[in-house]
Amino acid sequence: MDFRREMLDAGSSFDGCNCLDSYARAEDWLAHLEEARSEELMSARHKVASDLWLAVRRSDGRIVGIIDFRHSLDHPVLAQWGGHIGYCVRPSERRKGYAKEMLRLDLEYCKAFGLDRVLVSCHKGNIGSEKTILANGGVFEKEIEVDGRIVRRFWIELN
Repeated sequence: MDFRREMLDAGSSFDGCNCLDSYARAEDWLAHLEEARSEELMSARHKVASDLWLAVRRSDGRIVGIIDFRHSLDHPVLAQWGGHIGYCVRPSERRKGYAKEMLRLDLEYCKAFGLDRVLVSCHKGNIGSEKTILANGGVFEKEIEVDGRIVRRFWIELN
């Protein structure tokens, strides 16, 4: 909840946090995450199952980031601009390489999951996220407009 508070106080986007901003209690959010892992339950809700990881710094146990892997693009939002992976790093821990390493590790999981390539996107002007995607092999595909903002789409080959 400290991570959530810092994100809210900074007015940061919760992209990749699987609705953390909607939950005031950690227990409720964790229950939501457990449900999100169920292919059957998410399919019945017209959503896509996902796995989420917390990036925890070993030296002090502080959560520095969150990354969410969506199992497929079988949803209009994900197929258009959301992509397979969303992530965020708490404002006080940005520009330290955490996002780059989080994405690298998640791509390994995606490959083991059986995917050949993944879609990752970011808002135009989010230079840190774009650099993270490019550093992990992202290849720019195109820009699209979503709710008045430009989103940049990148594909990352896993083979």
